[in-house]
Amino acid sequence: SLCAGGAPSLSYQELKDLKKTNIVHIDVRERWEIDRFGKIPASINIPLGELVEALQMDPTDFKDQYNQKMPSKSDPVVFSCLAGTRSKQALSFAMSLGFS
Repeated sequence: SLCAGGAPSLSYQELKDLKKTNIVHIDVRERWEIDRFGKIPASINIPLGELVEALQMDPTDFKDQYNQKMPSKSDPVVFSCLAGTRSKQALSFAMSLGFS
């Protein structure tokens, strides 16, 4: 399940359409889940337990750790997980850190 600020849930097709634009897609599943179920193309895997720290990192450290450019607070960000619970938590964490 997928979560975005304006629309609490997105369908897979809506995500595919969004990914053609300039969104940052953060997958908050655990690394073992990515290994077992596969990585979503063009997503950044940041397990939920690391998210708050990751979103407050120095951008250079973020790039070193996650091999992607760190999202800015105004970038459109989509979170995904397996069932939707963690992505909703991720969304509230990000919003509490000032992401719009």
